[in-house]
Amino acid sequence: MNIRSPIVSVLGHVDHGKTTLLDYIRGSTIASREAGGITQHIGATEIPIETISDICGPLIDKLSIADTIPGLFFIDTPGHAAFTSLRKRGGALADLAILIVDINEGFKPQTLEALNILKMYKTPFIVATNKVDKLFGWDSIENASFTESFKSQAPSVQQDLEMKVYEVVGRLHEAGFQSERFDRVSDFASQIAIVPISAKTGEGVIELITMLLGLAQKYLTSQLAIHKDAPAKGTVLEVKEEVGLGTTIDAIIYDGVLKTNDEIALMVPGDVITTKIRSILKPRPLNEIRDSKNKFEKIDQVTAAAGVKIAAPHLDNVISGSPLQVLNDKEDVKEQILKEIDDVTIDTEDRGVLVKADTLGSLEAIVSLLTDLKVPIRSADIGDVSKRDVINGQIASEENDEDGVIFAFNVSVHPQVREDLEESDVKLFEGEVIYQLTEDYSIWIKEKKEAERKAYLDAIIKPGKIFSIPKLIFRQSKPAICGIEVLSGTIKPGYPLINANGHPVGKIASMEDNGESLQFISRGQKVAMAIDNAIAGKDFEEGDELYIDIPENHYKVLNREFKDKLSEDELQTLDEFVEIKRRNDPDWGKLGLFE
Repeated sequence: MNIRSPIVSVLGHVDHGKTTLLDYIRGSTIASREAGGITQHIGATEIPIETISDICGPLIDKLSIADTIPGLFFIDTPGHAAFTSLRKRGGALADLAILIVDINEGFKPQTLEALNILKMYKTPFIVATNKVDKLFGWDSIENASFTESFKSQAPSVQQDLEMKVYEVVGRLHEAGFQSERFDRVSDFASQIAIVPISAKTGEGVIELITMLLGLAQKYLTSQLAIHKDAPAKGTVLEVKEEVGLGTTIDAIIYDGVLKTNDEIALMVPGDVITTKIRSILKPRPLNEIRDSKNKFEKIDQVTAAAGVKIAAPHLDNVISGSPLQVLNDKEDVKEQILKEIDDVTIDTEDRGVLVKADTLGSLEAIVSLLTDLKVPIRSADIGDVSKRDVINGQIASEENDEDGVIFAFNVSVHPQVREDLEESDVKLFEGEVIYQLTEDYSIWIKEKKEAERKAYLDAIIKPGKIFSIPKLIFRQSKPAICGIEVLSGTIKPGYPLINANGHPVGKIASMEDNGESLQFISRGQKVAMAIDNAIAGKDFEEGDELYIDIPENHYKVLNREFKDKLSEDELQTLDEFVEIKRRNDPDWGKLGLFE
């Protein structure tokens, strides 16, 4: 049986140390040359077992794996990209993952996103709590194991690290994972190992790599079996222009052998194309696909697992994250790729939101998270946001305003399309963090429901009481005008009034203070009030307390849904008002038999 290197995805929040870790392992300086120190492109690095043995020394000898696992193959994803954009038949491309968490900053939005993705694909992973060298008082020992370095620290520093590790344990527990520091794990099948490291000094990296190899040896041997002479299968990482080569693709080959002049099938929007390989370029071990300092070597063939650059015609519209497969006589490869696309189950409904994403895998990830939130999906496609999407979003909005939403993950929105969006009722959620998109959507929905609830509450007539100030009757009728003081609640024009006996008084026509017309008045205010259909001296007297006459259906809604929104004086007035009403009708406003 031929065994390939496990494919390891390195995930984590931006600037938590993903590339720095790989730099330490391969002894390169990729991170320092990246813009702002942040990984800008998807890359892959092959680490042979000989290099791993040099790094880990005697610790790795205990695993006895030199003859079984040829090394480790790392995928270094950008901080903003979920590794689900890298797929193979049956799920995620990665066999294992390292989730890097800055031990001092803890969990961030992209950390939580990565956890959701790992959970969705059931990918085994190890948590590396990075930057232990930044702990206050930490005394670094270059290239040491964590065990050696930890023993040499002051007790207060050890305690600080323990507290921070258990904060991570707690956050993982909230996300549904059991975990423990790696040297205390009792069952690697059910517990996530947490390895404290410094990607800068190398502390703990020995244990991290050893844990990866140990997991691969124990749980993934059958998964790593490859058909060494079979036609290659792989995944497209990136499509880009190269001087002298034209449009090329960077790809991971995870099974079989790829040769120059092989005819390969690739996915483009809505179809599968075939093209013939002109040349295969491969970085040497410990070099990296993005590293332009060392030119690629041209090779005739390559066996999985490998990262390669492929030059061939007609690559312009190939979709990143999509399958790559060599045509052969034994299989209908085009049909297989179409089936693989269909296997990414995206059930759409007659109503719901629209989803646009850059790759098949990220589309699947967003759809999965939205499905968990029970958000219906009207359409889900790869590609930039178009005018048609805005039109469809507007139609959805007119049917249900919560459906008038477009999720745009890592795709472009043309300026003209933005103008169309601004003139529509469609809400756009765009960004490069899937978790953040769904979080923002949830907040928007919550705020929307709160606004609707507030508008509903504003339309409900609420309790209020006024006092007719003695000797301030300005007109007796048509309308009656008197001076009043608000005893409780908020009073508005149009509200009907009753007296303390429950008899109708009239309807508030207007309210004025020093000649200024008022739309509402509150407790403590004294104003002149005009009351339609009321006669002073007949319907009410000077010194009377008058109540807002709440309609019975308004009272039931208020009592059932909004009582917690009333102030103490409003609640007291409501009790007085209900007592007045029930003197004449004992069942007034009752919600049911058990009130």
